[in-house]
Amino acid sequence: MATVILKPGREESIRRRHPWVFAGAVKTIKGHAHHGGTVEVVSSRGERLARGAYSDRSQIRVRIWSFNPDEEITETFFQRRLETALRGRLDLVDNTSVSAYRLVNAESDGLPGLIVDRYGDFLVCQFLAAGVEYWKDTIVSQLVRLSSAAGVYERSDSDVRYMEGMKPRSGLLCGEEPPQLIEVREGPIKFLVDVRRGHKTGFYLDQRDNRAALSPFADKAEVLNCFSFSGGFGLMALDGGAERVTNIDTSADALDLALKNVELNGFDAGRVESIDGDVFRVLRKFRDYGRQFDLVVMDPPKFVKSIRQVETGSRGYKDINLLGLKLLRPGGVLFTFSCSGHMQSDLFQKIVAGAALDARREVQIIRYLGQPSDHPIALSFPEGRYLKGLICRVW
Repeated sequence: MATVILKPGREESIRRRHPWVFAGAVKTIKGHAHHGGTVEVVSSRGERLARGAYSDRSQIRVRIWSFNPDEEITETFFQRRLETALRGRLDLVDNTSVSAYRLVNAESDGLPGLIVDRYGDFLVCQFLAAGVEYWKDTIVSQLVRLSSAAGVYERSDSDVRYMEGMKPRSGLLCGEEPPQLIEVREGPIKFLVDVRRGHKTGFYLDQRDNRAALSPFADKAEVLNCFSFSGGFGLMALDGGAERVTNIDTSADALDLALKNVELNGFDAGRVESIDGDVFRVLRKFRDYGRQFDLVVMDPPKFVKSIRQVETGSRGYKDINLLGLKLLRPGGVLFTFSCSGHMQSDLFQKIVAGAALDARREVQIIRYLGQPSDHPIALSFPEGRYLKGLICRVW
């Protein structure tokens, strides 16, 4: 096994059990460290600290498997980690009202770079780091054994793989091919999920609790659902008694799927308006025409993909919230989110506050929102808290 020797003083993050070793922290490497293979991490004084997966192409040079330097990284290791992750989801597995949830949440479940989501009888995986790619066959075989899934489908088509020196991959890994659309349930609402072409692994599972939080605000409301994708927030609004929902998205296919979901749940499609267009442009037209709403949802894509994009991404968040706040009637409610891991919670709140100031609206935060329990955040890995949200009320 190769040894990664850290520069003096660079072992402190490992002592705090942070799972990443950056290239700039590495002094030298003894032995041959191959891409995805296991290496031992030691301090500059030779103290053994951890074992992890090595990447010779990523700025994250080592992703830690275990902070026990004597723990063997074998099939048994992955069996234990996956069993622990699945046990942590038993509250959802046993809840028959939820049939789609996250089984493995990467670093926060001790399996860096691995995402596993369950949609009914099927698992959808993302292998986003060199280590989990190296152990892919072992991981898949253990997942099938532990979950009794009918099939395992891969959606490793994220840009993150390029940073690891790997090409995107998608397709069936084992078992049955999933149907074109998988029907899943969240409480009273059913959704159709396209695991082949849908965002992420097919659906925004991380917004489950936040979708449920929307319903009490929707009674008799006119709702604007921006970046609507397959209409999740809009469906919860309809279930909560909304008079009308306007979905805006740049994907005609997503808007079509949203309408199918409306019909699947027996709602009146005449209460839903679908707009295929750029959200920023559409909202400016609404502002110019004097259109107003009782409830606005802002769930944009990731505006900040790296630390270098924080400034430009912040402008995007401010613009979209400024427009949304201007469209709210007095007493109206804004649900606003950032899914950018590099966007800190306090900065996001300041951005929304700046948008409220420029919109000349008096605004209260009435609730903070985040990730559901199947998307846990390891205490030593604050980067795992990527989803931030606010429920704001306009006076």
